Order: sequence, then C-alpha cells, then structure tokens
Amino acid sequence: MKFTDGYWQTREGYEVQNPADIRDITQSGDTLTVYAATKVIATKGDTLNGTLLKASFSSPMPDVIKVKLNHHKGKVNSGPAFGIHELETNVNIEIGEDHAELSSGNLSVTVNRKQSWNVDFCFDGKRITGSGWRAPAYIKDLDKKAYYREQLDLGVGEYIYGLGERFTPFVKNGQIVEIWNEDGGTSSEQSYKNIPFYLSSKGYGVFVNHPEKVSYEIASENVSRVQFSVEGESLEYFIIGGGSPKAVLDNYTKLTGKPALPPAWTFGLWLTTSFTTDYDEATVNHFVDGMAERDLPLAVFHFDCFWMKEYQWCDFQWDKDMFPDPEGMLRRLKAKGLKICAWINPYIAEKSYLFDEGMNNGYLVKTADGSVWQWDMWQAGMALVDFTNPAAVTWYKGKLETLIDQGVDCFKTDFGERIPTDVVYYDGSDPQKMHNYYTFLYNKAVFDVLEEKLGKGEAALFARSATVGGQQFPVHWGGDCSASYESMAETLRGGLSLGLSGFGFWSHDISGFENTAPPDIYKRWVQFGLLSSHSRLHGSTSYRVPWLFDEEAVDVVRVFTKLKCSLMPYLFHSAVESTELGLPMMRAMMLEFPEDRTCTALDTQYMLGDSILVAPIFNKEGDVEYYLPEGKWTNFLTNEIREGGRWHQEQHGYMTLPMLIKPGSIIAVGSEDSRTDYDFANDVSFHLFELADGSSASAEVVSMKGEKEMTAAALRSGDVIELTTKGSSKSWSFVLRGLTQVAAVEGGHAESCDWGVKIIPEKSSTTLRVTLK
Repeated sequence: MKFTDGYWQTREGYEVQNPADIRDITQSGDTLTVYAATKVIATKGDTLNGTLLKASFSSPMPDVIKVKLNHHKGKVNSGPAFGIHELETNVNIEIGEDHAELSSGNLSVTVNRKQSWNVDFCFDGKRITGSGWRAPAYIKDLDKKAYYREQLDLGVGEYIYGLGERFTPFVKNGQIVEIWNEDGGTSSEQSYKNIPFYLSSKGYGVFVNHPEKVSYEIASENVSRVQFSVEGESLEYFIIGGGSPKAVLDNYTKLTGKPALPPAWTFGLWLTTSFTTDYDEATVNHFVDGMAERDLPLAVFHFDCFWMKEYQWCDFQWDKDMFPDPEGMLRRLKAKGLKICAWINPYIAEKSYLFDEGMNNGYLVKTADGSVWQWDMWQAGMALVDFTNPAAVTWYKGKLETLIDQGVDCFKTDFGERIPTDVVYYDGSDPQKMHNYYTFLYNKAVFDVLEEKLGKGEAALFARSATVGGQQFPVHWGGDCSASYESMAETLRGGLSLGLSGFGFWSHDISGFENTAPPDIYKRWVQFGLLSSHSRLHGSTSYRVPWLFDEEAVDVVRVFTKLKCSLMPYLFHSAVESTELGLPMMRAMMLEFPEDRTCTALDTQYMLGDSILVAPIFNKEGDVEYYLPEGKWTNFLTNEIREGGRWHQEQHGYMTLPMLIKPGSIIAVGSEDSRTDYDFANDVSFHLFELADGSSASAEVVSMKGEKEMTAAALRSGDVIELTTKGSSKSWSFVLRGLTQVAAVEGGHAESCDWGVKIIPEKSSTTLRVTLK
C-alpha cells in the first residue's frame, strides 16, 4: 500500500508519524526495547498530547532477530497466528551512551540513539540492511483506520526473491505484491500461495509475521527500500541471517517448519481423469491398461472432481451411477501396482447430505447473525467447513478415514483460497487473518489423518493453496496454467519463487490445465514435468494420455518417465536434503551459484538437486539458450561436454534437452526404470563426471525411509582415481563418464559401456584404484 506522494510528501488522506526522537532504551530479560517520540522533545511540555512508538528486539533462535513495532499494545489479538519454532540461543545486549546492540549468533541489531531513527542489521560484522529516517511509520487514514509500515534498505545491485508462488517476473524489484490468497490462475499477479517472506541476494531474509494481508512495495514506492505494511496498531517481522541464500532458507524453515518427506512412490508419474471429463471404471481401466500396454510406468491414478455426484461436492461418496463398486474398483487398480489419489475440497454444497450434519452441529462457518455462510460460486449453496472447531476437524477427518479404508492413498486438496472475510469462526478468529491462514488448517487436517491412518512417512497431499508453514504438508502444485509456452515459462517462474519461500516439493499440470495443447507443447512439457520434483498429467476438458496427442508423445513419456525412475537414488537423497535443510528440490540458479552474477535473474532454467541443471525448451522449433557457470558440464543424455562461464545455444528434438551435470559430481543411478519405490542401494551405479586433478566428489544413497544407507566417494590425483564406498554391502559400480582409456583397476575390473567405462568391484572390495592411460 502506498502512503507517499513522491519522496517528500504524504499521499492525501493519510497522516504519517515516524519515530523522530529516541527517549529511552531498556532491557527486560533478552529483549531490547526502544521508545521514540514522533516529534523532537525540547521541553517537558512537549511530552504531552503526543505519540510514543515502541520497537522491541529479541531472538527466537541463533541468527534470527525479531522486531516488534507497536503503537497501542492493548488491542485484542484474536488470532490465528503462525506457528513459530524457537531454539535455544545466547542473546547478548549492550546499552551504551551512543548506541544499543542486541546480538544472536552472527546476527546483530544496532540502534543509534544519537539520531532520530537509525537501525542497522549486521551479519558477521557486515551491514546487510537497516531501517533509517522516515522508514517505520504509524499511519491513519481519514476514517481513523490504522496501519503500520516499515521500510528496509535495499543496496545497490541487491535483488529480492520469494514471497510465495508468484508468476510475475522472478526478481521482485520494482513490483507491488499483495499477500492475499486468490484463485487467479498462473497468468496474473495473483497467487494461490502467498508467503510474507523474501530472500535477498545479499544473504539474508525478512519474514513478516502476519497471516492477514501484507502489502509490499519492493523498490517501487521508495526505490532504494523494501516497504511492507499491515493494517493495525503493530507490525512484527524477523530478520533472518545466514550469509548465503541456502543458510537463510535453512534458518527460515527452522523457524516456520521443515517440509515432510513425501513417500518414494509420489515421485513417479501421476495420471488423472482430468477435470470436467466423463469417466467411469471402464474409462479408468482404458487409461491404466493403455499405459501398461505401451510400457509407460505409472505410479498414481487420480480421480478428479466427478468421482462424486455433481452438485454434491463434497459428500465424499462415490457417484453410484458411475462407480457402483468403488471398493472393488480400487482393489483392482491397486492390484495393478497403483496408488490412488482422490480430489477433495473444504466446501460442502447444500445438496450434500453433509450440509445438514454440518449445519446442525455447528461445523460450518457462520455469518454474524448465526446463519451458515453460503454462496453459489463453485457449488450451489456452498458452505465452508470451520476448521477452528475441533469437533468439525474430527468430523471432516472421519469422512476421509472412510475413503482411506476403501483404498485411497492420498488426497488432492484443491481450493482453499476464496475464503470470505464477512464471517464468524467458532474460536473467534479474526476473519481477515483467517483468509490466508485457512489453508494451513485445511491441509494440516488432511495431512494428519493420512499420517494417522497410513503411518508417518506415508502421508502426501497434492495441494494448491498455502501460507506460512504449509511447506510441512507436501506436495504442492502450481494451479491453473494454460496450454502455451508462455504459460509453461510462467509456471516455472512460480515454482522457483515458491522454492525460495521455504517449499521443498512442487509440481504442475503437464501440458497446461486450460485448453488442450498441440503435440509439440505436450512433449516439451513432458520433458519439463518429468524433470520436476513431482510429475502429473492433468487437464481441464480433455484427457491427457499421450496417445491422444501422437505416437511420438508416447515415446517421450516413456523415455522421461523411465529416466526419472532410474534417477531415484539421486532424487530421493535430494528430497531428504530438502526436509533437513529447507531447500527446494527445484532450485533457482542463484540459490546454487550465489556468487555468479549471471545467475541472479535466470528463471528459464534450474538445478534439480545440487548437481543436475535443466533448461526446458519453450518453443516448437526446439531452440534453447542457457547459461552454465564455470567448469566443464556434461549432458547426461548425450554425453556432450559444454564449457561453463558462458551462454550456449542449441537445438533439440523431443528425446533430449539441456540436462547438464555439474563438474565434479557423482550421480547415483538406480537399477529400476519402471517404478520409484525400490531399493535404491541395490545394484546402484555411481556416475562420475569431470573430476579435476586434486579434487574429490561424494554422493549418498538413502533408503525409502530417508536413512543413510551408502556413501560413495572419488578422489583424483593425476591419472589415478580412487573410488570408495561405505555402508551397504549390496552390489554397486562406478561409471566414469566420458573416460574410455583405463590402464588398470585394483580391486575390480573395467568394462566399456554406453557413456564411458564401468568399474565393477570384486565382491569384497570397497576401494578401487583406477589408473588412466
């Protein structure tokens, strides 16, 4: 929200008060509090009839500082509030004549008490940002509505990222962003997943701890500052240090929650009925059997909306006209090796038998006069489950338990964005705050029931809406994109932005949700989709099985699905890293290469894990331009080597694309290419890429429970490469990619293979010494 008219003047209709004279600085426990008048106090009489603003500084964990700005603290706070995880930290506070300082870990805040308002935040002794003259402000409009604003300094050449899944330009500088969940599709400035957290290229983050609407002006009102504001008497935010973007995400997700680890089967290919299509069990079997007949590995079959009777969403009952034997159908599908996903949402239509249950028991959100809130958008007479009522949560989860008992393994938790603000909640929550926060309660309830029924480590969602903390309930997908190359690119931007907001796992509708893609877009999107964290064929008004596009599409789906299955030892280890460090599996280039200035704005390519660079192709001709950081990179699909530190232009058919391996990497490749839930350590092959003299590389293989099972390492000294493994005694081998001349192998033997030389150990050997010619 803008409050100024240019740099000097206040916009008409607003009264702005800034801290102008620091009157006192106090310490209470581990909290430093600053009191500042909004005018210069020359005499005691000046203290009358004036405003005193407060700023409190504290720390919930090392390298994180909480800032609380407030005017009147007596206002009732009816909630809800984001869950904040605190860790033990040693806070040091010093109050001197010239300044006061609070430090936590390597992060500190310094208040200069000789100036009207000057606050510096430093990490490792280096200033990262600050709040200066006329930056914080208490504001009122003509209706006496109050707002609080803060402005933090933006350095020269500093870039801002994140703020949720945003489809606007990847770098947020110059943008106006409203943190307000809406169902606007991927071609607008609106977002399904709004996160009031931004990441700076300088290696720090800022999290505004407000579930209600937060308005951002990012170098757009004051061009050298990031402004954020909320309605009310106070504003709370956290400065999150780290020194690098990865470390900041680690600290942010320690504060707000780490992503759970999705089950291994979720990484396989998902096929859906699509949205408004007609289907019954015969249709489903036609799709499933057609995939099997064409050797297209399928992991999950998803039933979208019309598994329930129209006008009755949600009643959680199978449409008996289309599915007379749902338990038998699910049993037959699961006998084919499939997991089952069912579409749900948090809405109850009036025609659903659950409407009366919910109304009579107080399980539905109400209006001020006690009526059930309803409208006709989406479903006729639709009401909203009140997840602030524990009894309503139990009731809702009970309906899902029945489906799980029937054979459903996971749920697509659709919607959760169009949440009304003129309503009353069971627990008295502020409806403005509940608008964004509702999705957290909704997805948590569904995730919890899956964990309770199936066990920890087996729960997975396919969720569209999210807020802070929602990363704990994966997986999320990008919402309603269109069947165009432009929408494919905007979808990727949204996913990269979400990944820089603490979310580890993300997917999208392969070939676009709206309309039906021509075959070329379908095939290009398949490449992108199967080199994403999670992969789903889904659409709106037409089916998405590949043979309906062309026969080459069948081949493309086969090649890239099998490729993903074979990469599961590498991918699942990356997934575990996401849960431990809060890193996305699909990483913006700036996250992996923060020192490379060329990477700062790249949004048409990404790193899949820490070693695989993917550059999707966004045109029919197969032309692609991509950038490689320094070093010799190897295309995993073609074995071609490309020099880094420069841009490359290539042309690809539908069976290849730029999929390049970072030099000095070991990629663990599995023995299976038809499923994603297998023993990753059994007969694993470690592919070693461009290991320079005097350097080393390592890789880990984990079990499907995420436990470390095997490590592999390589060390090169001249023409000798030492290869070692530890842990599992299962069979393994190394592939030296691009190397063909091996003179000798101690501890095993060498065989030629498609991509180089395969080094096979003797049964008892865990160390091999390879001498090159």
